[in-house]
Amino acid sequence: MSRSIVVTGFGAVTPLGENFSVSWKALIAGNDAVAPLNLFDTTGCRCHHAASASLPPLPDLPAKAIRRLARASRLAIPAAREALASAGLLDAEGRSTLRELPFSVATTAGGMAFGEDFVRRVLARDRSHLFSEVSRYLSQQQVLDVQQALGFAGHSAIIANACASGANAIGHAADLIAVGEADCVLTGGFEALTELVFVGFDCLQATSTDRCRPFDLNRTGLLLGEAAAFLVLETSEHAQRRGATPLCHLTGYGHTTDFFHLTQPQPDGAALIEVMRTATSQARIAPAQIGYINAHGTATPVNDGVEAKAYGTFFGDAPGSTRVSSTKAAIGHALGAAGAVEALFAIEALRTGHLPPQLNLQTPIPEIAPALVGGKEFSGDIQHVMSVNLGFGGSNAALIFSRRPSP
Repeated sequence: MSRSIVVTGFGAVTPLGENFSVSWKALIAGNDAVAPLNLFDTTGCRCHHAASASLPPLPDLPAKAIRRLARASRLAIPAAREALASAGLLDAEGRSTLRELPFSVATTAGGMAFGEDFVRRVLARDRSHLFSEVSRYLSQQQVLDVQQALGFAGHSAIIANACASGANAIGHAADLIAVGEADCVLTGGFEALTELVFVGFDCLQATSTDRCRPFDLNRTGLLLGEAAAFLVLETSEHAQRRGATPLCHLTGYGHTTDFFHLTQPQPDGAALIEVMRTATSQARIAPAQIGYINAHGTATPVNDGVEAKAYGTFFGDAPGSTRVSSTKAAIGHALGAAGAVEALFAIEALRTGHLPPQLNLQTPIPEIAPALVGGKEFSGDIQHVMSVNLGFGGSNAALIFSRRPSP
């Protein structure tokens, strides 16, 4: 990074809680959010459960305005508000103190629920609210909703790069700062459960009818989830000028595409290894210096085996004391928001020393078994953490957060 980039605030809404603090406590306690899915009819599906979130209240918005919001916006607004508040960027009225604030955001489905409801109404010959739903079925609608609710404007970018989107959005925000296009950026991702996405994964037979078991030899598939997570990135100088206390430093980012297969990673994990090496090179650290990795770990048959093999090659004969876990067993796979919420979990592990446990293990993959986090693990001397994400189409991304800036 050509400029020192710090994280000064973050917030999240997850299936484990309506804010980040509640979510983190539940995660560290070993809880999961898997439950029967009742957002839409799953008759005919193999899988009937997911990790859905409770929508936080929006007391500062009129009831009519709330009714016009897609579920995705209901998740994104409180998460973004928490991020700005923790960074000290909200005034007494709950509005951003920075009226011009670049926004780099990730999603895959956006406000797809509006489109699904539109189709249902058309098929049922119900014409009520059709125009209002179509008028708000815009790819940038959730961005506009967040900006309007929190009182800021400015450059915005929406990244939809499958399951690596959240990490890519944070990386894009870091790039904006690194090249001098911005001093402060709000970044992250959001994803709401939708019928089309759920049924699509079910048709691929990628979802598990059992528990989600990342890095287990008997894993049977992923658990879908939803979430919104945002963080504030800014230069060290900008944070110092406004008296903000950095929570950590973003020191490394890498992304690659392997072009191997639409839904499967490259068998030898070469692209994932390359992206981790790119991130550590940018952070100017050795692989063994990473204390914790929040892994992609979808619990699908192909992904976890490739990922475990890639870590083995990446660390080589010097794995150090690096610990690994996938938090998707607890909150599900939040697709476009996964990279963002998992980055926050990695940051909090760095800050607190508490490591998210690997849930639902029965027979761990031998190559990675020694590194997987058990229950109530604590490591107070972690200096660097990494969050890794893979996506359909061969996308790979890695972020490194550190206690101190790169030398």
